[in-house]
Amino acid sequence: MKRQRGHKARLYLTPDQVATVDDQGPSARARWNLLHELWQMTPKCQRSLSRMDEVIRQPRKDIPWLKAVPAQAAQQVLKTYHRAWVNCWEGRAEEPAFKKRTARRAVDIPQGRDLRITRLSRHWGQCWVPMVGLVRFRWAKDLPYGKRADKNNRVTGARLVKEVNGWHIVFRVQTEADEPKPHEGPVVGIDRGIAKPLALSDGTFREHGSWLTPGEAKRLKRLEQQRERQRAHHKPGERTSNRLRHTYDQIAQLRARATRRAVDWQHKTTTEISDIFGVIGVEDLAIVNMVKSARGTVEAPGKNVRQKAGLNRSISGEAWGRTVTFLQYKLADRGGHLVKVPAPNTSRRCSACGFITPGSRESQSRFVTKPHAA
Repeated sequence: MKRQRGHKARLYLTPDQVATVDDQGPSARARWNLLHELWQMTPKCQRSLSRMDEVIRQPRKDIPWLKAVPAQAAQQVLKTYHRAWVNCWEGRAEEPAFKKRTARRAVDIPQGRDLRITRLSRHWGQCWVPMVGLVRFRWAKDLPYGKRADKNNRVTGARLVKEVNGWHIVFRVQTEADEPKPHEGPVVGIDRGIAKPLALSDGTFREHGSWLTPGEAKRLKRLEQQRERQRAHHKPGERTSNRLRHTYDQIAQLRARATRRAVDWQHKTTTEISDIFGVIGVEDLAIVNMVKSARGTVEAPGKNVRQKAGLNRSISGEAWGRTVTFLQYKLADRGGHLVKVPAPNTSRRCSACGFITPGSRESQSRFVTKPHAA
């Protein structure tokens, strides 16, 4: 079977290369926004990829800074935008929207053959980025390149993404693997929570500490207080000062460090669980709805808004959806299955007879069986 995976590696660019790639990010975002505006202005009967491509080519000729994006990457923006609408029509995502200035910067490299990947040493690799040149990246995983690549094992493309700690490249890797044998491990159910991040039905738990050390948490709090003081002197529409921008960068670096540690824990924990269990059941939660604000409206203001905001932050910090994504593809690689169980009444239904009794759950990790009529 063919397996599609992504591999992310950090790029080490020269100052000139950084300036070039930094110009490509806003140019790709502007092209997306132009496409979105053109889509909204065009009647539904005239919307097509060919027409959109024909119309969007002219601004590239008239506006010099739109040429910062390579031609193939510019074409890929159009394909990605159209795919976003297809996902919306099929119910997998919401409608595409304008990308803000603070949106994540990304530039596509659609063709894998353009990358010219080579390995320089044990820890370093090199690839070609259009309009940038040869760039070095950290070699942390074997990639099919050169003579090792064939029709079924190859790098099909890549994407440049801007993170807090610099630019990274995400390779799209296609490999051919044998069909896995059925996983013979036991069946288990997993309850995702906050007090207990992962509570398994066999009575065990998977827990973690704080993503930041006490010193880092103290520094983050101090920086957030400093940010609010600086913003108090910032007038609407006024250009952001260098000091405030530097404070934003420091906060983003600490939060990104916490995210990297969370992802590392999730990868290790889901790998361990996938190796042990063959079938895993999880609640099919509507996480987006769970983390909505309780502020309400002017006519009907919400209650316990601050408490709900704290709960929303805790849920977002645990990244329940990412845990399920990791489990899903790791179980598939091992011949296991992930089963999503409808969430209503899963905490109150008796596992023996299916009877629903209110109040049968004392806490996330403790269930009690209360007598009920047969």
